[in-house]
Amino acid sequence: MASCSYTSAAMSVLCVRVRRRFFPVAGQPQRLALTRTRTRTARHMVVTCAAESSTPTPVATAEPGPGPGPGPGDKTIAPDEEFSLAKVSFGTIGIALGGSLLFYGFGAYFTILPGSEWSALMLTYGFPLAIIGMALKYAELKPVPCITFSDAQALREQCATPILKQVRSDVTRYRYGDEQHLDEALKRIFQYGLGGGIPRRNAPKLEMIREEVTEEGKYSLVLVFEAKALQLSDFEQRQPKFTSFFGPGINAEIS
Repeated sequence: MASCSYTSAAMSVLCVRVRRRFFPVAGQPQRLALTRTRTRTARHMVVTCAAESSTPTPVATAEPGPGPGPGPGDKTIAPDEEFSLAKVSFGTIGIALGGSLLFYGFGAYFTILPGSEWSALMLTYGFPLAIIGMALKYAELKPVPCITFSDAQALREQCATPILKQVRSDVTRYRYGDEQHLDEALKRIFQYGLGGGIPRRNAPKLEMIREEVTEEGKYSLVLVFEAKALQLSDFEQRQPKFTSFFGPGINAEIS
């Protein structure tokens, strides 16, 4: 089996899927029947995975390396068994811990609950913890869903580029103070408020990511965006920017 390579003979691909509002077009009933969903949205897809530069379709992929594990074509969904503090909501922890201390502290202070001698201490620490927890909860950006197929999981460590790994890690953890995931990347790609760019209010929103393996047996990372105010052409004309921002060795395919 061929090993992973990121020389000029191989590159990594990023897959991007775009969802926008669908407006029926006269004369295209078959397209409407195929793409319309319950929410009346049409889906478009941008694919970035690891693929050889000589292939006709420009996708960024990586070739599978040797080693045991599920082979290409294994479409069972792998369970997420990774534990990280970044996947825990500190806002929820702060509210729960602070609220518990406040509740018990007030109960002990009014002798409803035992431990009146500790009531002042619990109230002293419970109040700021609850306030901090509420502030973190307000500024919290939840992780996006991630669907990983078993064959892609087996190839990730060997074949995914460091940038693709970082993208996956960043969007699947809680963030604080950010308006949306990949905000800096989208800001540079779509040039919010600048000439030739788009208004920030029209910015696409990342909905989910998916790890899969292409028919050629190469690792692929798919980003699914919701873009209500954008057309597919808005993404297609920025394909080189997706490629350069998530590079080196990355080629973006939008569809």
